[in-house]
Amino acid sequence: MVKLIGLVGTNSEHSTNRQLLQFMSKHFADQAEIDVVEIKEIPIFNKPTEIRVPEIVQQLADKIEAADGVIISTPEYDHAVPASLMNVLSWLSYGIYPFVDKPVMITGASYGTLGSSRAQMHLRQILDAPELKARIMPSSEFLLSHSLQAFDNDNCLKDSEQVAQLEGLFTDFLVFVELMKQLNHAHEMNKKAAENFSWEEV
Repeated sequence: MVKLIGLVGTNSEHSTNRQLLQFMSKHFADQAEIDVVEIKEIPIFNKPTEIRVPEIVQQLADKIEAADGVIISTPEYDHAVPASLMNVLSWLSYGIYPFVDKPVMITGASYGTLGSSRAQMHLRQILDAPELKARIMPSSEFLLSHSLQAFDNDNCLKDSEQVAQLEGLFTDFLVFVELMKQLNHAHEMNKKAAENFSWEEV
């Protein structure tokens, strides 16, 4: 079975993005194993002189490395992803490169009407950075607006049209994951390029 990481893109205790990933993990259990992973305990990135990451970051990197793909669900703060998510991605591109060529699906939930659309665009830009080089599923956005009202008491999405849209996108993502497995001939070179990249030498 396909193994995916569902990365909660916030350190908030109460997040509809966490709810969305939990719903996906349950709803798609017959198609994939989705391990919902938190970032709440990740320390603040401080670019240590010795290029060594904390053990909790290395454990997360190992999980991503071993997974077939990653789903990131992000809220939107000030037209961007939360600082906590940027922090994690900074660690995951500092001497370790688990996102290189890794298939990624982006989702997002927000309390307002836009459903984290600008944060998702921001996240795409970050994941395309030379040290991350993820493979982001194109032409796909799942924007869960008014997310506080979106779930019932069983943590299921109420709107059948939203469920149908998410099902279609998830099926496409599984296809995308399989396609990306065939595009791996330059993986080692891509990883070496990420390792050798330095903004100081640009």
